[in-house]
Amino acid sequence: MIFCFSGTGNSRYIAERIGKALSENEVISLNSVIKSKQRLNKDSSSAMIFVTPTYAWRIPKIVEKTIRDNAPYSNNDAYFVMSCGGEIGNAGKYAKALCDDVGLNYKGAMGILMPENYIAMFSAPDNKTALDIVNNSEMDIDKAIDFIKKGEAFTRQKVSLIDKIYSGIVNDAFYSLFVKDKKFYAKENCISCSKCEKLCPLNNIEIKNGKPVWNGNCTHCMACICTCPVSAIEYGKKSINQPRYHCPK
Repeated sequence: MIFCFSGTGNSRYIAERIGKALSENEVISLNSVIKSKQRLNKDSSSAMIFVTPTYAWRIPKIVEKTIRDNAPYSNNDAYFVMSCGGEIGNAGKYAKALCDDVGLNYKGAMGILMPENYIAMFSAPDNKTALDIVNNSEMDIDKAIDFIKKGEAFTRQKVSLIDKIYSGIVNDAFYSLFVKDKKFYAKENCISCSKCEKLCPLNNIEIKNGKPVWNGNCTHCMACICTCPVSAIEYGKKSINQPRYHCPK
């Protein structure tokens, strides 16, 4: 079973590639599961493949919470395939601890380099550069597929002291200091289409008086700001005149 959390399409693309290679009929959207407060489908004894973005060198806390909320599991193998703008640091340590807690058999975490999409802090690439990065990721996606097909654990990567700091102290600081929604706002060109409200996995956005309002429960997935059809949403001054990103494939 393939479970995918994705704000701007990077992880979704990887999940669909894996699904096609494994002849899986469906990629289960964790966005939809979280939004509708459903339970995960755990009826199968097959491996559980979690495809997620990397948030501050770990899987997103909302994904971890969802996995915990659906415990216990029946010792299913669990793979974590993580799209990232750079590296995944010591994410594997925390993914393994999660698996140990909920009854999953940890089979490793692998990072797949994809275009930067976190425009609340960084700049996204232009379309051509983004497409080049995605094309260059194909070999690594195929490597992940090969491990999963064989039922083998991902190769364990060396973890440096800085990786441990990034996934530990920095991750904690990231959530406490940066993952806020107060800087989001809609400009006058908002067309009240409600797409941001419909896409928000945490039901954090409401349309009031024709414009979106953020209600303080945000995971910074960037779905709202990057999929607005008229680029009406901004994040403070950081996103002004910056390209919006959605996976080109």
